Amino acid sequence: MAHKRIRAFNTKDTYPEQSLNNDLAQAVVAGNTIYVRGQCPQDLDTAENVGVGDPVAQTHKVMQNITQLIEEGGGKIEHLCKLVVYLTDIRHREAVYQTMGPYFKGVHPVCTGLVVVALARPEWLVEIDATAVIPENES
Repeated sequence: MAHKRIRAFNTKDTYPEQSLNNDLAQAVVAGNTIYVRGQCPQDLDTAENVGVGDPVAQTHKVMQNITQLIEEGGGKIEHLCKLVVYLTDIRHREAVYQTMGPYFKGVHPVCTGLVVVALARPEWLVEIDATAVIPENES
């Protein structure tokens, strides 16, 4: 079975200010696993930045994107297994994690948090990638 690519795109369209030309996808479904690309505070349809300067607003958009992509891949947020959180400022950690929590209340995924120097765009404060696994009896 071929992997299913969700929202395929090319980086030359997404990042026109950068000299890039890579074919990527927002998510890939491989068997019963959904791999979600690091989501930034950007609208999936318009690529418009959301919540510039506001880590809470950015985290809401990121988590909405993750939820939407898992659903587009045939899963549910309850299938979430792993998150990796990238922050550009450790001072945003508490606000980001408090905002993330309600999206997966009761699910108990594993989570790794990292502080990085920067993300792909300077206005982005948070990026989160996710992995979800659809149980065999639901796929």
